[in-house]
Amino acid sequence: MNESFQNELKDYILSLGASDVGFFCREGDGADEKLNYGISVVVRLSEEIISEIDGEPTLTYFNHYRQINAFIDGILLRTGLFLQKSGYRYVTVAASQSMNNEGWNYRGRYSHKQGACLAGLGGIGKNSLFFHKDYGSLVRLGTVFTDCELSAGDVLPHDPCGECVKCVEACPAGAIKNKEFDPGIEREEIFDAQKCSDYMKKEFQKIGRGAVCGICMRVCPKNKL
Repeated sequence: MNESFQNELKDYILSLGASDVGFFCREGDGADEKLNYGISVVVRLSEEIISEIDGEPTLTYFNHYRQINAFIDGILLRTGLFLQKSGYRYVTVAASQSMNNEGWNYRGRYSHKQGACLAGLGGIGKNSLFFHKDYGSLVRLGTVFTDCELSAGDVLPHDPCGECVKCVEACPAGAIKNKEFDPGIEREEIFDAQKCSDYMKKEFQKIGRGAVCGICMRVCPKNKL
């Protein structure tokens, strides 16, 4: 790997507005062998907007959530074009996109959280959210895959929560199962995505068509709101 190019790539992504960037290799997870290398893009959410959540999401949060997702998707595309101009191939994985060819399963093309963990940017909490090493769970993620050989970061420990159960107690859907994440564990063992989604669609329909919640972020002491 050309270290100077990787540094140039990281500086470019940060110049586009990303809050942090990490690199990883996904060999052995059934990936397309031509595009084994990943770039994890992190963008911070607004602490003030999240702090306004009080028992239910706000219209401001719903708008912010959509804006951040669109912003990340723009960064991913520009990153891909940068790689392509340098002679590499790329595939972008949208910040928020479910692929449900086999029925509704609340999963995307690739887990952004898994990529961010492999890149050494943080760990996953009891609420199944990614916890950035500096910004807590107040982040959104995006991913780019490429055939450009990249040096990965060091994977960090996966226990941001310890004995804390604030999100477990605050989740109105009862979707958080109070189990710690371990690499290789299925999401369903720690978090019931369908129960969360069903509750949002029923109770928060007036706010973003029941597509967002954010209560577990709001109550998390790691986020220091």
